[in-house]
This record gives sequence, C-alpha cells and structure tokens, in this order.
Amino acid sequence: MSAKPVSLALQGGGAHGAFTWGVLDAILEDGRLDVKAITGTSAGAMNAVALAAGHLDGGTEGARRQLESFWREISLEGRLSPIRRPVLERFMGGWSLADSPGLALLQSWTRLFSPYDSNPLNLNPLRDFLARIIPFDKLRASRQIQLFIAATNVRTGDIRVFRNAELSADAIMASACLPQIFQAVEIDGEYYWDGGYLGNPALFPLLDCTTPDDTILVQINPVLVRAVPETAGSIANRLNEITFNASLHGELRAIALMQRRAQGSDSLHDIRMHRIALGERDDLDASSKLNTEWEFLLFLRDHGRRAARRFLDRHFEAIGVTGTLDLKEFAP
Repeated sequence: MSAKPVSLALQGGGAHGAFTWGVLDAILEDGRLDVKAITGTSAGAMNAVALAAGHLDGGTEGARRQLESFWREISLEGRLSPIRRPVLERFMGGWSLADSPGLALLQSWTRLFSPYDSNPLNLNPLRDFLARIIPFDKLRASRQIQLFIAATNVRTGDIRVFRNAELSADAIMASACLPQIFQAVEIDGEYYWDGGYLGNPALFPLLDCTTPDDTILVQINPVLVRAVPETAGSIANRLNEITFNASLHGELRAIALMQRRAQGSDSLHDIRMHRIALGERDDLDASSKLNTEWEFLLFLRDHGRRAARRFLDRHFEAIGVTGTLDLKEFAP
C-alpha cells in the first residue's frame, strides 16, 4: 500500500519545538505517511527545513538524522547560556527556568534596553549555525517538499510567507525573530519579526489545490488551561499562549466557515484537519521554552513520539477519508 500524502503545520514555541521533533521522528519512522508540504513558524520553521534538507540527500532516514543533528547542535550552542535551571529545580526534577537568575537578568535587561542597544553589531550565532548545517541552495532548487515559512513585516504589519525559492538562513531567522531579543531581520529592504504574531503556523498556503487535502497540525501552545492564572508570571505566560494561538484559531474559524458555505459545491477542495498537541503540562511553563539542555530536549522528543504513535493508532485510517479535528468548535 502506498503512503498517504499529508501536509504538516508546525507551530513555534522555542525549545518546546523538540516535541515537534519527536512527532516528526515517529511519523517518519512509521512510514505510512508521505509528507508533501510543510508550513512552519519559528521553531516549526526550523524543524521544517531540517526535515526537508535531510530528506533531500537521505530520504526518510536522512530526515530523521538531520532533525536529531539539528536539536543536538541547538543543545550544544546553548551550553554557555547563563539561563540555567536553579539547583533546587534540578534536584526536584523540574524543567522550569522561572527562578533562574540569568532569566531574571534577561527580563530586566530587555525591559530597559532594545536589541539595538544591547547588540549593536547584530551578532546572532543561531543564524550562522543554520547557514552552516542547512543547504539552503539545495532547498531553494527543490520541489520535493513544498515549504511555507511565516514572518511578520514590521512596517506593514502583514504576514510574509517565504516559499522554497526564497529560503535562506535570514528567512528562518525572520520567522523566529522575537523583537525584545533580536534586531528585525532585513530581507530585500523589508524588516521582519517573528511569524507567530500573524501565523503560528500559517494555514492559508495549504488551501492551494497542489497540496494534500489532509493537514496534521502539531500544536505546542496550550489551547485550554485548567485554572485561571493569578500570579504575575502565570498571567504573562497565558497571555503569551493566547497571543501565539490567536492567528491559528482565526484561520481555523475561516476554514470552518468556508467549508460550511461550500457544502454541496465543488468550489473548495476538501480540507481534512488533524491535530497532535503538546497541551498543558504542569512540568512545562513558558520559561522552559528557553531550556536547551539535551536531557530536556530528549524528554520532549520522547513525549512527541508517544503522542504521534497514539494519533496514528487512533486516526490513521481516517486520513484520506475524514478530518479528525472538528472544525465546528472554531466556527463563529
């Protein structure tokens, strides 16, 4: 039986993107799905180009190796970061950086100084790292997997989607550019911030008839939380989650409305949505998105692998037939 074609939609969320790594690793290992298109933002964009680049030279196993190499290098690059887990947090087995003195210093610093003050030379080791490990020249020439990388145009406030022919290390950094930490990324005279403000991830590129009808959304920002936040930190965390889910929910509502209006006609090709979600976890707060310890990344990877296997066990037969994410819950 031939593999079923799917598109992937990958959210951003810092180190929590290692959950997505695990999801992708399990899907690739399973072999029953054929990834034809990926839309991604921030960490989702990095996972997307790592998978596509590895797939170019080594197929499925090459994609798995490149994803692991990417996240291992992220961990190695972060070893010198002053933002580390406190001793007590390590002793208790937690992953939070909320009580890290380094994080407190960073937060204070970014409230007082912009990245133009603190980093006037615009040094960014992550950009150099991406340019070193990802063969962007090959990705630009390839149509093996369609890629759609979202960024936010600072001047216009509009979304920009970079496609295969436009990909570069700068495009990926634009998609991941948090304005409190990094200077806006300049590409062809325009300036960009994190794509998560307007598309986390952007779904509209997948409405094209050239992409598969089935899209698996890998969502790492919680939709629902059990309790109303009351502390200053938890309120800020929840606002961050809501902000970076807002554009996605808007697009899901729009798709639900289009499907409802198109019932009985051929004006809109069938859109079947599926979702694998990290969800809310007591051991993962927003500060842990900055935790690049290898043990933590492996913890998230393994969680993602389990989530993907559960999804495939429950919903593989539905792919190509019907969506498993009920869009009616997003309908206005």
